[in-house]
Amino acid sequence: MTTPLHRRTVVADTHNDLLMAVSARPADQWASFFRERWLPQLADGGVGLQVLPVFIDDQYRPEGALRQTLRMIECAHVIAEGNADRVRICLTGADIDRALDDGLIALVIAMESMPGLDADVELVSTLHRLGVRIASIAHWGRTPLADGSGEDATGSGLTSAGVAALGEMERLGIVFDVSHLGASGVAHVLELATQPVMATHSAARALRDHHRNLTDEQLRGVAATGGVVCVNFFAPFLTDRPEQARLDHLLDHIEHVADVAGIDHVGLGPDFIREVMDDLTPPCCEGLNARGLDPRTAVPGLEGPAGLPMVTEGLLGRGLPEKDVAKIIGGNVHRFLGERLA
Repeated sequence: MTTPLHRRTVVADTHNDLLMAVSARPADQWASFFRERWLPQLADGGVGLQVLPVFIDDQYRPEGALRQTLRMIECAHVIAEGNADRVRICLTGADIDRALDDGLIALVIAMESMPGLDADVELVSTLHRLGVRIASIAHWGRTPLADGSGEDATGSGLTSAGVAALGEMERLGIVFDVSHLGASGVAHVLELATQPVMATHSAARALRDHHRNLTDEQLRGVAATGGVVCVNFFAPFLTDRPEQARLDHLLDHIEHVADVAGIDHVGLGPDFIREVMDDLTPPCCEGLNARGLDPRTAVPGLEGPAGLPMVTEGLLGRGLPEKDVAKIIGGNVHRFLGERLA
């Protein structure tokens, strides 16, 4: 049973890879497939603000990366146009507020790494024109802009093109996302950034020592910019025994981020991938298995957005004040994007 707080609060999810599954269908099925498969889950989860990352799987890299990027962005727009009674793509904070006031789910397009751009930083402006408002510049490995956390041993920061991309994103009003960025890259961004940054889907390294998670120093650094760290639900990032992951593991990470970064700097970045994995042929993200991570492993009940009320109930059950829980499940992200997407 969904708590009254969950029903009356803006719930924000800053990372759901559903665009991968939807865009894999023929284009004339995009809107209907989203309506039939994903809208019920978002409604059951009480989601009011949904970030839609554009992730380009290995099968499209490098030759087809730009084409697939454009295809997935188009998919997001088609989803919104075909379901205008339920969702709306938002470009500004005011757009988000209007969508919520109209009883719609506010959609924000994001880029998870930008392989289609290579080092052509001028195309960041093109992405902005197409509606992208959040972006990261690396995934697991090396890109022309920076190294992902899987390359931490290199100790490298942003390339000159990556520095230019950060500056261009700040000029345009695209939020810089540090999730997946290597440790030296995160430090470099925190040194250079003149605008608040965010981590759309990162857990706490103090609780699970994995390179994809953020250290306490990094958590404090993101918060110091005025940013938000949205906690990843992916079981292998929560515990070194992901097959035994439970809601309490996730709640521990959320509370840790809140304690270290501050209650005004924590949100939810679930990284729902299990259904996407099961839905695609060939399967996405096969490289995760090679890294010893089973992408189908999930916290029971949190395989998809319908389980989000569990998080609210769990946090309340731990004695957190309602005002703090409301901030965690969406209030902080809503405020942050409202301020950044002016």
